[in-house]
Amino acid sequence: MRRDDLVIALTYYAPYVSGLTNMARDIAEGLAARGKRVTVVTSRYDTSLPREEEINGVRVLRAPVLARLGRGVISPQFVRLARAAMGRAAVGSLQLPMLEAGAIAAGMRTPIVSTYHCDVTLPPGLVNTAQRLVVDASNRLAMSRSAVVTVTSEDYARNSRMWPSIEPSMVVVPPPCSPPPTGEPSYRETDGLHVGFLGRIVREKGLEYLVRGFRALPDPDARLLIGGDFTHVAGGSVVDQVREAIGDDHRIRLMGFVPEQRIGDFYASLDVFTLPSVNAFEAFGIVQAVAMLAGVPVLSSDIPGVRQPVAQTGFGTVVPPGDAAAITRALRAFQANPPDRASGAAQAHRAFSVSAVLDGYEVLIDKAAHHLRSTR
Repeated sequence: MRRDDLVIALTYYAPYVSGLTNMARDIAEGLAARGKRVTVVTSRYDTSLPREEEINGVRVLRAPVLARLGRGVISPQFVRLARAAMGRAAVGSLQLPMLEAGAIAAGMRTPIVSTYHCDVTLPPGLVNTAQRLVVDASNRLAMSRSAVVTVTSEDYARNSRMWPSIEPSMVVVPPPCSPPPTGEPSYRETDGLHVGFLGRIVREKGLEYLVRGFRALPDPDARLLIGGDFTHVAGGSVVDQVREAIGDDHRIRLMGFVPEQRIGDFYASLDVFTLPSVNAFEAFGIVQAVAMLAGVPVLSSDIPGVRQPVAQTGFGTVVPPGDAAAITRALRAFQANPPDRASGAAQAHRAFSVSAVLDGYEVLIDKAAHHLRSTR
């Protein structure tokens, strides 16, 4: 019977793409490369995916999905599979928010390290409110059963409605951020300002405000490149609203999913990367740190957690969320006074080291395992 050093449970895992899943993937694969035995338990959100496989040294187990509920899935076997795998592991890891977290953690003797990424935010409505309350209660239970609760920034955690549950055992560990491969500016069309976004095309990203802010630029050679999936998005995409905001502006490109092998080319084509989030759904925004590592300055929203990469490096600027006019002013400032890209990239490398993050997680795993031994 296999005994793992770490079992990570989360609803979505690779090849699904989001900041949360990418962070879990990088930690799992990074620790596996260091000789740890790592298993990921997740949902089989796409029936074309195998029930079990190995990805870059990480064993991945997928539970079948019966139905979908908003961004989440209904998978009764997921809880059983996660509990069974964690029961044979030295340490378990829960990636929150997750509806099933409390059921997985309840009565579990294996020590747990929970990572709280962000609060659940849903549109108004009785069903959504009930769903949020249930998920919050489940996450509180999971954190109360955890030896350690990690967050990507204290700034976000202190502004989270879950702060009372996070604070008692909080440890701040930034997400591991690897620089993208060196690329060619093959997406660049002119010598004008090239502004970019890369991520899921969803409401909380605030893309309509970015489009309106960009459209106020008079430069005919400026370009806005919007990369990201809008066909397989948990909870649904807002691509129609973004298209409506774009209108007949020929300078804006809605590019769809950018494949991994073209990510370096995408960043190499940009003068400014943007993360115009409109609420505190995300606690850090790894994609903006990756842009900085590629030498691209960032325009992001002044939201707890999201503002941290710019605050830590000074490589960019923040604007009020949902303020198209402020986005326009910031883009004009980038045009007039481009930041020093080499200096900014160096700052980002000092702030977001993959090896340092993996060192921190190894310490947490050892601490959690010691926590169990000390309570026996």
